[in-house]
Amino acid sequence: MKYYIIAGEASGDLHGANLMKALYKEDPVANIRFWGGDLMQTVGGTLVKHYRDLAFMGFIEVLFHLKTILNNIKVCKKDIATFKPDVIIFIDYPGFNLRIAKWAKELGFKTHYYISPQIWAWKESRITNIKRDVDKMYVILPFEKDFYEAKHHFPVEFVGHPLIDAIHNQPIIDAAAFRKENQLNEKPIVAILPGSRKQEITKMLSVMLSVVDDFPDYQFVIAGAPSQEYSFYEGFITNENIKFVSNKTYDLLRIASAALVTSGTATLETALFKVPEVVCYKGSWASYQIAKRIITLKYISLVNLIMDEEVVTELIQENCTKKRISEELKKIMESDYRKTLLGKYDVLEEKLGGIGASQKTAKLIVADLK
Repeated sequence: MKYYIIAGEASGDLHGANLMKALYKEDPVANIRFWGGDLMQTVGGTLVKHYRDLAFMGFIEVLFHLKTILNNIKVCKKDIATFKPDVIIFIDYPGFNLRIAKWAKELGFKTHYYISPQIWAWKESRITNIKRDVDKMYVILPFEKDFYEAKHHFPVEFVGHPLIDAIHNQPIIDAAAFRKENQLNEKPIVAILPGSRKQEITKMLSVMLSVVDDFPDYQFVIAGAPSQEYSFYEGFITNENIKFVSNKTYDLLRIASAALVTSGTATLETALFKVPEVVCYKGSWASYQIAKRIITLKYISLVNLIMDEEVVTELIQENCTKKRISEELKKIMESDYRKTLLGKYDVLEEKLGGIGASQKTAKLIVADLK
């Protein structure tokens, strides 16, 4: 059968890759075209467009790139029409994917959505379009099933969180060999996860690294995104205690003592690796002013949203300062605080439904097509 998958971000590339592996197990002769990244490309199929050409963050930034976005939508529609897939699988990335879903549904294509748009955070009105344009929805957060079914009377499948699969399948590394290979010394590591988009990285790295001199006994290691070259990060490496590794975030988290993390999927990844973290986020002034007026959530990190309590500290916008980051980083290095936090992480993992999300989703998709 023919599958068309659209993932527009680094996290979508990760989950798309694991879903593709599962689809090939269920359907060994699957023909897959996709929008995604390096991880999906490694699995197989045909890459149409890389997510590095798609990812724009913030309200103002999207407006500046509107022409590019509209052209990408046009290219995508034409490619789908030529390929004629048996099913289109959307992975998050709602601004783009819901536009394609509307068009695809009108033409009679099967539309499956894996990893729901976060309409419980904002733009809840999108539920109307989802109910009209999406045939099957596979959700990965436990509270999403109640949100869709109890509140909006739209049946969905809770398949568990694919990050558990991704982490479970990650090989154990030799810590000493990893340090040597990446020119890391024996000091304990604070992992720096500043995001995957250039705008985000530029804004976050300066403030995250401002605390380096407060922790001379630690080395701060930037987790380079697979979509960015080393030259982009080079200007931030201004201190002998600042190091860099490229495209090895999971290996880095396995040996990290603490982490500074931007909001998003990385907050959950860090928690599942059982690394105490501080969540840091700064958007452009205009985008933040818009966001805080339309997003009504109590928290911005997935860890806190799933647990419905402040498990990890969130330093947002004006609170994301050198002083506050330094204070909170010192706190998560204290043994009693760490012990409590790690206990909460164990509860979090239980809530996420165990391993097998990718395989469950692939089985459901293939069964529906048959």
